[in-house]
Amino acid sequence: MEIKIIQIGNSKGIRLSKTIMEKYNFEEELVIEMLDDGILIKPKNTSRLNWDKAFKQMHASKEDRLIVPDVLDEETFESW
Repeated sequence: MEIKIIQIGNSKGIRLSKTIMEKYNFEEELVIEMLDDGILIKPKNTSRLNWDKAFKQMHASKEDRLIVPDVLDEETFESW
């Protein structure tokens, strides 16, 4: 796909179609990674947004117990 660079005020930019925006879940903010041979545009990952608040609430309500133990019965640390 080829797109033109357009003038946006004193800057330049690109327009992304609605199809691209929806396909890649682009919303209000994007992440741009600069690579050696170009740029990579990705949706901003907000999947962990507010996890800290959720963890504090879980701790307050004593719901933050381990589901899987830290050390399993068959594990040995002798080789360490």
